[in-house]
Order: sequence, then C-alpha cells, then structure tokens
Amino acid sequence: LVALGTVADVVPLKGLNRAFVTKGLISLRNRENHGLRALMDAARLEGPPEAWHLGFLLGPRINAGGRIGDATLGTKLLITNDPAEANAIAQKLNQWNIERQEVEKRTLEQAEAEAYASLGHGEQGAVVIASGEGWHPGVVGLVAARLKERFSRPAFAIAMLGEQGTGSGRSIPGVDLGRAVRGAVEEGLLLKGGGHAMAAGLTVTKDKLGDLRAYLEAKLREAVEKSLHEASLEIDAAITARGANGELFKMIERAGPFGSGNPEPVFALASHIVAFADPVGQNHVRVRLRSNDGATISAVAFRAMDRPLGQALLGARGQAMHVAGTLSVNRWQGRETIEMRISDAANADPLVAR
Repeated sequence: LVALGTVADVVPLKGLNRAFVTKGLISLRNRENHGLRALMDAARLEGPPEAWHLGFLLGPRINAGGRIGDATLGTKLLITNDPAEANAIAQKLNQWNIERQEVEKRTLEQAEAEAYASLGHGEQGAVVIASGEGWHPGVVGLVAARLKERFSRPAFAIAMLGEQGTGSGRSIPGVDLGRAVRGAVEEGLLLKGGGHAMAAGLTVTKDKLGDLRAYLEAKLREAVEKSLHEASLEIDAAITARGANGELFKMIERAGPFGSGNPEPVFALASHIVAFADPVGQNHVRVRLRSNDGATISAVAFRAMDRPLGQALLGARGQAMHVAGTLSVNRWQGRETIEMRISDAANADPLVAR
C-alpha cells in the first residue's frame, strides 16, 4: 500500500454497481428450508444469513459428508420435509465438519513442514508439492489451498496410499495449473490428471514425484515469477474508522451477493494506530485500529499469525499502519458492529501518521 495521506471519511466507491439479493438468499433469511434452518442452528448462525455464510459456515458443513463421511447426507438435508430428520442430519454434518477441521489441521502441519524443507529458508521454487502416506483424500484440496495462501505459489497436496497417490492443486492468478497438469499427463509423469487454470487434480505414482516436481518447476517458473512481480491489491475506496459505519455497510450489501464475478469492495484505512493486536483462535490475529479523530474499528487477519502480515500487525502495537480489507458485520447478543477482514497492511509514513 502506498501512503494515502489525509482522506475524507468516505470516498465514493469506484465501479460498485447496485444489485439485488438473489431469491435463494431471501429464502435463507426466511428460513423456509427445514434442512438449512437446522444447519444454521447447528452452526450457531445469529442474525440474518449473508452470502459469505454460504461459503464459510453452511457450505463446509454440507461438504463435510462428502469429505470424510456420507456424501448423500448433504442432499438428504436439503430435500427433507421432516424437521426432526433435518435436525439429526444437521448435527451429524456439524460433527463431521469438526472432525474434518482436525484432519485438515494435522495434514496441513505435515504439509507445511515438507514444503519448508523443500523450498528452504529463502523459499526458492516455483511450486509447492507436498505428499504424505495416509493423508485423507477428502482434505487434500483444502490443504493445497492453504499452502497456496501461505507460500503465494501454486501448490499440490497428495494423499499417498502405497505406491500411488491422489492429489489436488490450487494456483495463483496468471498461472494455468490445468494446462501444466495435462502436459504432465502427456509426458507420462501422471496416471491421469486435469483441471482448469486455478485448480487441478491428479493421480501419480511415488516413483514419479521427483520428475513431476522438476517438470512443474520448469513449466511454471516464468509464469509464477511474473505473477508474483505483478501482484497487487486493488482498492475501491479510502475511509476512516468513523466512516466504516452501518450506513456504509448497508449500501455495500445492496451491491451483493459477492463472488468471483462481483468481488467485495476493498477499503483502505490510512495511517491508523494499531491500538491493540493479539493472536486469537486458530492462527488468526485480531487488532483494534484507531483513526486520528479517536474513532476505532475492530479487524481480523485470518490465518495470518505465522505469516508476514500477522507478524507485522503484532509488531506494530502503538504504531501507525495503512490497512486494507473488506467490511463485515459482527452480530452478538443483539448488537451489530462493523469490522474489517484484513487483506494487507503496510507501515505508515511517520511524517503522515499523527
């Protein structure tokens, strides 16, 4: 982030078009579906559901059956008209999701250790490939996504069973992973594989892992270096803690639901003091940011405690930083407060901060 200097409370949003909430989201808010209503209760979802709840609260629970349990339960949950059956299925899916989180956590710890050993202290290399005997095939896609986030490189996680493994890969913008995997199939390095630019799946034998790594390094190095060099975060508006209020959030909501074709607006808080910073939960960092006029806003950097972003925030207590991210609402015991989900941060120019 560059120094933004003095800004008004709210700068008009660039390219933020108004949209209507979909019929499905309205149905969710009315709790019309027995299964989804039971699942929202199991997930302790307070207040009206929003689009992001589908991806971070409800979706993972529905998918948990397919990952480590019975894949048919998700469908049964959505079509049942029996409230008692819906509650029983929702509780089972919720428990499986807890188990899935534990399996994912253990696998990710092993995968990160292997990735660090492979890349070295300087984290040299274009691609991350981690494999392990006995890893659960249902979580390799999630682990690959976490590795990609941690190392900012295309990443594969491969569950080995004897001499053969099944894996999943996730990529970064500008790096076509599916094409590289299809090329590896043509070269005889994979038993099978395919995908699209941002994600791919593969089946490989243990004796081909080294050759696969060398092939992907050579194939993707130029594109990865270009992507990392050109990486940027587009900011839609600059605001202050006081400007991040309920009125602004309601205006943003009217432009949703958000997704890959309609991304959430990103805001920058310029030269805000990090009044509080502490680790929280599983590898997150929660902070309290204070503007020049004394207004404050809570913010959280998810899965960032062991990353440069988290360390920068924890080391900036009492200092001014430029912070960028998206806004969300925290509902607790009938109260609503606006918070920020941090995407990036940078030290503020000491001549600008006060």
